[in-house]
Amino acid sequence: MDEESPPSLTDISLMWICHNVEELCVAQENGSLKFHHCPVFPQELADQLLHKMASEGVLNDRTVGIFQHLEHLRLRRAHIQSSHISAEAFRLALCIHKLQELDISHTQTNIAISEVLHSLTSSKLCRQSLQTLLMDGLRVYGDTNENVSFSMLRGLKKLSLAGTDLNDSSLEDICTLPMLENLDISSTNITDLTPLLNCQSQLKSLTLHGLQKLEMNASRVNLVLSKLELLRHLDISNDKLLTDVDHLVQQLLEQPGILLNLVSLDVSGWRGVSDAAIRAFVEHRPGMRFIGLLATGAGGSEMLRGDGNLKVAGEANLQQLCEALRRYSERESFIRETLAHLYSHTSELEEPQPNILKLVLAGMRRHTDSLHVQLVASACVFNLTVQELVLGMPLHLLGTVVKQLLIAMKNFPKHEQLQKNCLLTLCSDHILQVVPFDRYEAAKLIMMLLGNHEDQTVQRMVVAVVSILVSKLSTEEISKLGAEEFIMKLLSIVQQKASLGLVDSTLKFALSALWNLTDETPTACTHFIQCRGVELYLELLETYYSESSIQQKLLGLLNNVAEVEDLRPELMNEELLEHILQLLVLPLVEVDVSYFAGGILAHLVSVRGPVWSLDEELRCTVQDQLHSSILSWSSPQHVMVSYRTFQPFFPLLDVCQSSGVQLWALWAIQFLCSQNAPQYCSMLESEGGTDLLRVLIHHAETHSDVKSLVESILKILERNLHPTNTVKAVR
Repeated sequence: MDEESPPSLTDISLMWICHNVEELCVAQENGSLKFHHCPVFPQELADQLLHKMASEGVLNDRTVGIFQHLEHLRLRRAHIQSSHISAEAFRLALCIHKLQELDISHTQTNIAISEVLHSLTSSKLCRQSLQTLLMDGLRVYGDTNENVSFSMLRGLKKLSLAGTDLNDSSLEDICTLPMLENLDISSTNITDLTPLLNCQSQLKSLTLHGLQKLEMNASRVNLVLSKLELLRHLDISNDKLLTDVDHLVQQLLEQPGILLNLVSLDVSGWRGVSDAAIRAFVEHRPGMRFIGLLATGAGGSEMLRGDGNLKVAGEANLQQLCEALRRYSERESFIRETLAHLYSHTSELEEPQPNILKLVLAGMRRHTDSLHVQLVASACVFNLTVQELVLGMPLHLLGTVVKQLLIAMKNFPKHEQLQKNCLLTLCSDHILQVVPFDRYEAAKLIMMLLGNHEDQTVQRMVVAVVSILVSKLSTEEISKLGAEEFIMKLLSIVQQKASLGLVDSTLKFALSALWNLTDETPTACTHFIQCRGVELYLELLETYYSESSIQQKLLGLLNNVAEVEDLRPELMNEELLEHILQLLVLPLVEVDVSYFAGGILAHLVSVRGPVWSLDEELRCTVQDQLHSSILSWSSPQHVMVSYRTFQPFFPLLDVCQSSGVQLWALWAIQFLCSQNAPQYCSMLESEGGTDLLRVLIHHAETHSDVKSLVESILKILERNLHPTNTVKAVR
């Protein structure tokens, strides 16, 4: 299914059943489940349900019991790879069906091949019907050391035992199967391929990569292979990426008149294969449709480009590399090699390549525990999403990419280069602002990196990403972040920069992150105070007195603290207030700085402010200067203010407040409503702000300047009032 397509109704329904199976079932005496009520499932749908339960991780000895009831669920294709199912549950629930296909590869229990075979051959139905059996990654023998015999599965056409401890005697048994056409014995303990000659009259597909214990020389191997005249698919690739010192591949390619029915040949991983030998081999077999040449040195000729009928997995161009990513998704060494070459081929792309990004993402998903794969894949992701290229990628695909990058960062938190690669991609306004992903989980994970890395580049990117992510979170999510530790780390970064007198992006992003963390979040404001943030910010106000962008971020946070009534006494510092007052009244100070200075002072001198413990003359000065300064403010275009609610302003509009306090709140309301009328006019109306304004304008003691500003706001409301959703702007 395409990444951008909605899931099918069938898929949605099966997913719902998987995650509600306990509620839909009743427990039987043996502990397994049975549906309360169940219609007769079409056979194909029953197969899909079993597969979905396995892929979602809910198939186990308890839940597999629902398939014991043949009157409702009949299976033909049982795909239960990577499930948690025991040999006994497998026998009771699945071997009663007339199975045609079984994939029980890489199960998460100790089920053995011998136990699977015993259960299958004990069932007359399975003995007669089974055609495909995949048991990759299992042990051959169980605890009982039962005999391993495939010979009773007379109808078996396809058998895969890759990554098992299969030995020569078992291979001899397998090669007696009269209908076997497709065999995979890769990465097993096989030492001798001679038994394959017993099925040369029917074998059409043979996969042999990774036979590290093979005791045959190249000539003997090729002699056996040359006898398999019906072969259409042959894989003798080498996962170890070694030089072909015995000339196994070269001898095979140069033998005249053999394997003329081949459609695909995979020799990837054998270094030293010549282009000329490959071309000659393909020219004599016009039916060839695929050849694997990754890490061989071959594939550079025009005939092997891979953009025609002959598909090529190699490294010479993007077509070959994409084919390699598709073909070798399960093979870690090949994926790593492919991605390394892909990185250089994608360093100067001019057009977005979403299909390539999907393939890289698939490799990352398949090998989440491989540092090498994650490292080179994350570098490729950056190349594929850099600058304008990211704008041409589907949003859903980018969301999945972000999720996978975060998994990589979580799995390898100490690896600096991997963290850099992932952060480089995440440092994109388009990704952080537009792409759908769980920003709370992302912020929580990336915040953990604060202080883990001394590299300045990593530190800068971490605070940049965090500052934007936090601005997109709700107050509830910010509260859940456990902000105390992160505030302490961010303050440490700020203090480090300030001690050097630096003004760089890391400092600005750290201050923005702190500002956003404390926005309408009293607990975070408390943590800020407990970490001696007020003392540090006073020093910063003095150190960066000429940097308006820094002053604005400092005052913005202090304004957040001032909004919390219980914390206002913590700001009752005469030196601090005098400094803030200067930023309110000095004519050269930008309005966006003066605005936050005014907000702090307005909260502190309001009737609900703290008991005034400083000089009373200072209090009167603050009230007077608030009034006169605010009247002098123009309507700037770039004041960085955004609010989720008007509630912090409403106490300042009380008729008992001084005119300066009222004017500051009114100026802010007027500015917000005039700049973003659809959002803020509706918010003001719904929160009861218009009632407060009417009370204020009709009160006998309200100052004329205050009434004038109220009238202006009411006119804006009349012109623009209509409902809309509230969206918090980004700082």
